[in-house]
Amino acid sequence: MAQPSQPDPFSESRIDTDAGAVFVLESKGKWWHAGFHLTTAIVGPTILTLPYAFRGLGWSLGFFCLTVMGCVTFYSYSLMSKVLDHCEKAGRRHIRFRELAADVLGSGWMFYFVILIQTVINTGVGIGAILLAGECLQIMYSNLSPSGSLKLYEFIAMVTVVMIVLAQIPTFHSLRHLNFASLLLSLGYTFLFVGACIQAGLSENAPHRDYSLESSNSSRVFSAFTSISILAAIFGNGILPEIQATLAPPATGKMVKGLLMCYSVIFVTFYSAAVSGYWVFGNKSNSNILKSLMPDDGPSLAPTIVIGLAVVFILLQLFAIGLVYSQVAYEIMEKQSADIKQGMFSKRNLIPRLILRTLYVIFCGFMAAMLPFFGDINGVIGAVGFIPLDFVLPMLLYNMTYKPQKSSPTYWINIFIIAAFTGAGIMGSFSSIRKLILDANKFKLFSSDVVD
Repeated sequence: MAQPSQPDPFSESRIDTDAGAVFVLESKGKWWHAGFHLTTAIVGPTILTLPYAFRGLGWSLGFFCLTVMGCVTFYSYSLMSKVLDHCEKAGRRHIRFRELAADVLGSGWMFYFVILIQTVINTGVGIGAILLAGECLQIMYSNLSPSGSLKLYEFIAMVTVVMIVLAQIPTFHSLRHLNFASLLLSLGYTFLFVGACIQAGLSENAPHRDYSLESSNSSRVFSAFTSISILAAIFGNGILPEIQATLAPPATGKMVKGLLMCYSVIFVTFYSAAVSGYWVFGNKSNSNILKSLMPDDGPSLAPTIVIGLAVVFILLQLFAIGLVYSQVAYEIMEKQSADIKQGMFSKRNLIPRLILRTLYVIFCGFMAAMLPFFGDINGVIGAVGFIPLDFVLPMLLYNMTYKPQKSSPTYWINIFIIAAFTGAGIMGSFSSIRKLILDANKFKLFSSDVVD
């Protein structure tokens, strides 16, 4: 006797009654809008950490790892987009990473695993964005008023207030114009930064260049894996299904165009920032290279107007980045708190949205003020968050969906990437957390200086 068919837990009919899907992840975008979202999610001020990542790898290994990360992530995101397209054609359109993973892998625990990892990523990036924005304000303030009394946590509080206001933008799709501006800003401050580094390297005050690595073999290994974790965080996004969800259906093929747009910007910005910064500062590169251009014990190595303009560009883009990564948290909140039967801006839905989003931003701001660990936070997030979601799961999902023959190159390439990055993630987690613990001895709570 035939078994009765079971309802699909991720069917389109359920999406239509899901406030998180309808309100936050509304599907109206064009492919170039997805490109704007992707670029904002990947190409951010974390590129200023690239010379710092190179200091743990050196020139040759640094170039190699940067290139490998770029190729693997483009390949990974392309595979994930194909899996999403395949599910959509089969009548199972997924707009959330966790639902895609649970459906393809047929595992309830995978649903909660992805939620946990995405929460780590989104909250970590939210904290990092607020922290770096506060540091940008502090840099401008210290130049305008060298003897001023304001501390880092006070600038973080200012940024948090602005983020609370911007957090009330209701949908991911509504960010498309802001994210286009973000793309332009990333190009702007990269060119300013590269020009400043070239000028600093050619000036009479150029710092002594030393590209040597750590003295002991064990320290070199730990530094290398920490740097790899940082690179993973820089290339990672962990929210590609949610970005693809903003595309008007059918989404088939559109995300690849968005990826090509994004990686064109990545090629221009990542390599130029890494090469110019590491060339000038070598193993003295700071986790925020702008601080290397403005040393405490000597003259500024770049014109004040250049530094100031770059800092303003970074500050503005950080608001967009914080908003992009908060969308998963917001759609979870709306899914649980909003009533789909009432309007997006009804009093019933507006008040909970205002309260919950405000509390979320305040939490991120408080953590940013309490734990100013920008470089180390990147390493931990890359190891425990981005590597599983961006370097492991997409290949596994592709193999499970398309079931390539075990004799095919695709199957073994995917298996190799899974194995290699699982190992790198484990080692990176250990080395990043080790560095975080070591750095914990160098600061006090609500410190006015970001620890390198």
